[in-house]
Amino acid sequence: MTDRPFEIGLLGKEDRSDFCCGSEPLDRYLKTQASQDMRRRVSVCYVALEKTTGRIAGYYTLSAADVPVSNLPPEVAGRLPHYPSVPAARIGRLAIDQRFQGCGLGGALLLNAAMRALRSEIAVFALVVDAKDDEAATFYRRHGFTAFVSNPLQLIAPIATFRKLLS
Repeated sequence: MTDRPFEIGLLGKEDRSDFCCGSEPLDRYLKTQASQDMRRRVSVCYVALEKTTGRIAGYYTLSAADVPVSNLPPEVAGRLPHYPSVPAARIGRLAIDQRFQGCGLGGALLLNAAMRALRSEIAVFALVVDAKDDEAATFYRRHGFTAFVSNPLQLIAPIATFRKLLS
């Protein structure tokens, strides 16, 4: 995980003005849209706060999704019942402030998202993510995700993968 003390929880009234992950759209989302999406119940935003400063070190969003079985990698689809789609939790955005990159916080946030999906009172077969570029897709593949048949930047990891890691 990380060697820094972080606390992960729902986005509240924390100062977001100096968050900078190196991607302007991800920075702008946290600063201007995340709270609106939460109020509208489109997604939930979780933040990692550095305990000593209260500074936002990273964040991710989580929402409900369904995934057409025909788009799944064969090794995933082969183990499923013959339904047209399966329920999933979507990590819509995941970003780490540049001051905290390289300390394992991205992986810790992925595990936190998986833990929340596992604790959900509704069925969730997998975590899905739309990587913004090849570098992001590589990050997700290192954490057990595989690409959809139809799009190499859309990735999936069965929730059972994380159940094993978290137990």
